[in-house]
Amino acid sequence: MLAETVCSAVSAAGLGIAAVTAYRKRFLTALRTAAYSLIPVGLVMTGAVGWLANTAFSPLAWAGFGVLGASWALFALVRAVEHRRGTRTARAAAGAGPAAPVSPSASAPAPVRSADRGSRPAAAPSTSAKSSSDDFSDIEAILKKHGI
Repeated sequence: MLAETVCSAVSAAGLGIAAVTAYRKRFLTALRTAAYSLIPVGLVMTGAVGWLANTAFSPLAWAGFGVLGASWALFALVRAVEHRRGTRTARAAAGAGPAAPVSPSASAPAPVRSADRGSRPAAAPSTSAKSSSDDFSDIEAILKKHGI
């Protein structure tokens, strides 16, 4: 009963503002204000306000909203995991064939610990040293070409 009274008062105030706006010769704004102010009365007449008031104060309804939230969270979790792993259908459609199960340790390199009983890290291959010096010589050649 209180919600219906509040909605009626809001509508009456909105229609008053619309009348003042129309008096100032701003007819489109007045029509828009009148349209917005009729919405609360329409909601009261359809019974939506009573339903909403009964739902807002019902513990069973709030438990239902909690269950819906948990369902949404589970859907989001499944979506995130599928996005991270990649779906089997997406891999099959891409032509990769049947997807094998992905284990996290298969793609991650083993951690390197430098404090393993005095062991030294493996020496870098000489080809990488040559390629890095070749990279610098290419950069030097480009800089010389531009006069830097």
